[in-house]
Amino acid sequence: MVPTFRKAFLSQQEEAIKKAKHAGVLALFYPNELQETQFVLILRKTYKGVHSAQVGFPGGKLEKQDKSLMETALRETYEEVGVPTDSVQIFKALSKVYIPPSNFYVYPFIGTSMHKPRFVKQEDEVEDIIEVDLDVFLDEKALIEKKIKTSYSAATNVPAFLLNGHVVWGATAMMLSEIKDLIKAVV
Repeated sequence: MVPTFRKAFLSQQEEAIKKAKHAGVLALFYPNELQETQFVLILRKTYKGVHSAQVGFPGGKLEKQDKSLMETALRETYEEVGVPTDSVQIFKALSKVYIPPSNFYVYPFIGTSMHKPRFVKQEDEVEDIIEVDLDVFLDEKALIEKKIKTSYSAATNVPAFLLNGHVVWGATAMMLSEIKDLIKAVV
């Protein structure tokens, strides 16, 4: 899910990467009422910023009080979608992803909740909570290519997922691709 132009662009970003901020995000899996597996994504609010109106995992910036990036991911998931940290079991860290437009290294984690969370969205940051069925995500029809305006160019075709009517691209798509590979390796 890495756009073809990304490697060349990253090689030009070495100095910025050295000063990157750090963030943690959580791919939270849980059973729905029918005991089918789902995971949660968020649609960010529209604002004047590089990640305006994008779909991503709950998560955010490492804060001074956080003891680890895993703790950051759990804290931010609680703040953004209301899932208590003690109801989540983290079982795997994924590959970190550098995001040039905001100069962040994002550290994703996979976690589970034994019960469907009662989601409460953070009104000032989250436009919508998106619950995705695992079967929909794993279906090859969810893979698309979409012309998107990126920080790299005016408009370019990028690999993406189409999930619940939302185009998921960029860093989140890369993380989802790694998750998909992990699931397919054990199924």
